[in-house]
Amino acid sequence: MRSWSVKSAIPADVAAQFDALAPQKREQALALREEILATAREHPQIGELSECLKWGEPAYLPARSGIGSTIRIAPLKGSDEVALFFICTSGLMEEFRSLYPDAFNYHGDRALTLRNPIQHCRPALRHVIALALTSKLRRKSAV
Repeated sequence: MRSWSVKSAIPADVAAQFDALAPQKREQALALREEILATAREHPQIGELSECLKWGEPAYLPARSGIGSTIRIAPLKGSDEVALFFICTSGLMEEFRSLYPDAFNYHGDRALTLRNPIQHCRPALRHVIALALTSKLRRKSAV
């Protein structure tokens, strides 16, 4: 039986990945998951969110195609941190860096980690999550 609980049901294969994490990393990963789910609820244009595994890691993306880009949650190699990973060719990391140069630690063109506890960076975190989950929709409307 799991020693952690979340507000939203987790698919069994995704839950197994969270279960495999060390307790501190599991706590960080589940907190990031809740921020993704809360952000999606706040933005009706995202619609239903798909929670699945991509590359063996928990992944979140709008269930309808053409809305946004995938966000993955995984431990950052060589670190005690858990990161949000974005598609490296999406250009999202460049956008995030320009908006929030000091809010996050950026790791190349695909990952970011929090510099501060979630409660201190929640508005910026939810904004970058919303930008990712609506990236394709935003591109369409800019054309």
